Amino acid sequence: MMGTRWHSQRGRTRRRQAPFLFLLPLFCPALSEQIFYEIPEELARGSLVGNLAKDLGLVVRDLPTRNLRFSTEKNFFTVSAENGDLLVSDRIDREQICGKRPTCVLEFEMIAEKPLNFFHITVEIQDVNDNPPTFSRNITELEISEMALTGATFALESAQDLDVGVNSLQQYYLSPDPHFSLMQKENPDASRYPVLLVKAPLDREEQCCHLLTLTAMDGGEPARSSTTQIRVVVADANDNPPVFTQDIYRVLVPENLPAGSSLLRVMATDPDEGINAEITYTLINIGKAMRQLFKLDSKTGELTTGGELDFEERESYTLGVEAKDGGHHTSHCKVQIDILDENDNAPEITLASEPKHIQEDAELGSVVALIKASDLDSGVNGEIQCQLKGNFPFKIVQDTKHTYKLVTDATLDREQTSEYNVTITATDKGKPPLSSSTRITLHIADVNDNAPVFHEPSYVVHVAENSPPGTSIVQVNAFDPDLGQNGRVSYSIVASDLEPRALSSYVSVSAQSGVVFAQRVFDHEQLRAFELTLQARDQGSPALSANVSLRVLVGDRNDNAPRVLYPALGPEGSALFDMVPRVAQPGYLVTKVVAVDADSGHNAWLSYHVLQASEPGLFSLGFRTGEVRTTRALGDKDATRQRLLVSVRDGGQPPLSATATLHLVFADSLQQALPDLSDHPAPLNPQAELQFYLVLALTLISVLFLLAVTLAIALHLRRSSSPTTWGCVQPGLSSNSGPGIPPNYSEGTLPYSYNLCAASHSSEFKFLNIKPEITPSQDLLCDEGSWAESTNNDNPQMTPKTVNLQQVSFFKTLPFYKQN
Repeated sequence: MMGTRWHSQRGRTRRRQAPFLFLLPLFCPALSEQIFYEIPEELARGSLVGNLAKDLGLVVRDLPTRNLRFSTEKNFFTVSAENGDLLVSDRIDREQICGKRPTCVLEFEMIAEKPLNFFHITVEIQDVNDNPPTFSRNITELEISEMALTGATFALESAQDLDVGVNSLQQYYLSPDPHFSLMQKENPDASRYPVLLVKAPLDREEQCCHLLTLTAMDGGEPARSSTTQIRVVVADANDNPPVFTQDIYRVLVPENLPAGSSLLRVMATDPDEGINAEITYTLINIGKAMRQLFKLDSKTGELTTGGELDFEERESYTLGVEAKDGGHHTSHCKVQIDILDENDNAPEITLASEPKHIQEDAELGSVVALIKASDLDSGVNGEIQCQLKGNFPFKIVQDTKHTYKLVTDATLDREQTSEYNVTITATDKGKPPLSSSTRITLHIADVNDNAPVFHEPSYVVHVAENSPPGTSIVQVNAFDPDLGQNGRVSYSIVASDLEPRALSSYVSVSAQSGVVFAQRVFDHEQLRAFELTLQARDQGSPALSANVSLRVLVGDRNDNAPRVLYPALGPEGSALFDMVPRVAQPGYLVTKVVAVDADSGHNAWLSYHVLQASEPGLFSLGFRTGEVRTTRALGDKDATRQRLLVSVRDGGQPPLSATATLHLVFADSLQQALPDLSDHPAPLNPQAELQFYLVLALTLISVLFLLAVTLAIALHLRRSSSPTTWGCVQPGLSSNSGPGIPPNYSEGTLPYSYNLCAASHSSEFKFLNIKPEITPSQDLLCDEGSWAESTNNDNPQMTPKTVNLQQVSFFKTLPFYKQN
């Protein structure tokens, strides 16, 4: 990886090849881009540091979309959007930023978007000679005893230079003097301090004061310097100066000591007595800030803290201590104070990018957020471990020493968890460890990954027949856990066992509500069930769908009355009758009423009931079978002709019914049954019938008596008797054309057509024997074949026990007929 170094003298850039450059491609997948620049301090705003776009391998036209920005709170640099140059944007004072540190490095992260990434930038600030050495005092007074021996040394005040390296203080020069010369010694921190050397004996009487000029010069180009006046006062004889027990005192103290804490105690001894042995301790060669930070007891030599020591501000201090006795003799020592770092700074977490919505189908390892963690402590106390607190489908991946990436570590499902409140914790390795945390909220964006799901695996519904069109049959409901259009469901019919063309005329479904409506009136007798396939489809892209089967059962209603199949009306609307043997025993099966109902279930359960009966108690009717049976034998007083009115009722609510009339005749043969047929209905009350026959008998007796008297008179007057006349009786003949047949006869049903023949004499009337026709074309002829009746060809096949009452007539009275 290439870096750029700024040379302060030539004002141009030159590149240097980092060591082991050929090995970096092997580590590129694991490390982010790291760029190194060197520039001098105090560059003017807008000065070029280097072409950042070129060093990062970025295309200049992509800079607007990459949105390069710094992660530091205070930015000394800016990036040109036109050409990608890294420019100075603020004054850079190395002494203000790094103090006396030998190496001043600005480290910061450059953040780029699309794709999101960190770039680590390191800028080393080179010192320039912008600070001259300075003395704290313009005049320093030094008292030296005239008894000072040749070679005696006296430490002088050191000059302070804020610059470092060659630009720092390098040399001291003393103005020429025959009695003094200058020596330079080094402190433990490698800084130099001047020492005044007595090279010739002093004589107060000859010269009591000497003025010297001390010059301090740094090593910059050009060099800078400063001077101070040294006033040497030659004191009276005090031949023993104080002596420190150690030339250098060293102490290691932890930071954050409370003010007033004792650090150490310096000690000097003086063999003199009296005032010449009284020693006073003073701090020398320190600045104002250090005088506030450290306090020295002038009597005891105890060094204490005047403020809190902070390792992060300065790691060590070197103090000069002077011991002066009462005779103005002095000696000097150095105190080296090293600060021990304590884990007193918790890590700081900074989000270098704002977290955005994450698609729930994001791939594993997708970058969610960029994180920066730093710790002001050093060593182990400054080593940071960044981790997630809790169980989340994310993990933290370290990018550089202080930068991390939050990436996906598992499959996301918005339907289970729509957002995550992630707590990121940074913990150092100090003892005890310190930590800090920050919480970020990650919202999961929805994708159409869920098909609609019906509440039921299948639907079976019942709809009553004859329901009006538009009736709601059922409402199906499907649930889609997705959001917005992805979860909006519409319904449709995709298949059916009905004819495709007829489907729309049977049912429809509401696309929004899923309600299935009937489009017509259903008839259970025509359509009992049908099946539909409904589809629920969301509005996602691509859309997802699900199908469900719906079986519709058309329920029966009692909308069809029973229909009587037997007994039925005969040809031309004639009634039928059934013949019962006179000797029928109780339980004899006379006939059976047969009926059907087009409905189903309870609506088609038929029951049979007797509404009216000529002779109650003579017959029984099966409640479910419709079978008519005799309950007792025929009595002498029972009429041979019986009539039953039967009701057939279904089991619906309300029930529907139909009626049938049964004509029953007790006879052993058809010939016996014919005289009982009459058009008059059988009396329903036996007492009323008996009264009717009594009245009829009296009437007939009276009429016959009158007729007998009339006939006797007529016969007496006639001289000749009338010839015997035979004829066949035909229904519908009037008295003008032949023997009269009374119109009031009962109707029944016979299996065949019959002809009734009768003989008419002058004095009596007889019934002829009646036989069934052999063929439809034959007529039954009487003895003399004078009358004949045509055969009924309409119904050649009849039930053997039924007789058609319109084709058979009875003669109750027949007047004599005289044929001309």
